[in-house]
Amino acid sequence: MDFLTPEDLPAPAGYSHVVVTDPGSRLVVTSGQVGITADGTVAEGWEAQTRQTFTNLGAALAAAGATWADVVKLTYFVVSTDDLPLIRSVRDEFVDATNPPASSLVQVAGLFRPDELIEIEATAAIG
Repeated sequence: MDFLTPEDLPAPAGYSHVVVTDPGSRLVVTSGQVGITADGTVAEGWEAQTRQTFTNLGAALAAAGATWADVVKLTYFVVSTDDLPLIRSVRDEFVDATNPPASSLVQVAGLFRPDELIEIEATAAIG
């Protein structure tokens, strides 16, 4: 895979503008994951919910035979953008921060439950 930052685009803050997968890669797309454990417990606060969300994404990726090294795109849905540095810090515990995946972040009015703060989808390419 190639992680690219074209010179004629602004410098990205913790993501890659473009990721090119290898020919013959198998695409893995997850549903949005949130900070709820398998027993239904909701993590409290931004840090705990973000970490649980990434843990859940890791489990979804593993079920398809993918790892964090295979992730090419993350899409974030957040109820506030106030804690972006914290979100990036937790994300960096899971992804390769030197070649971060392409990313999109959307601030939303709310998620499917009022106690949810963040939801993330992942796209991976297994090659």
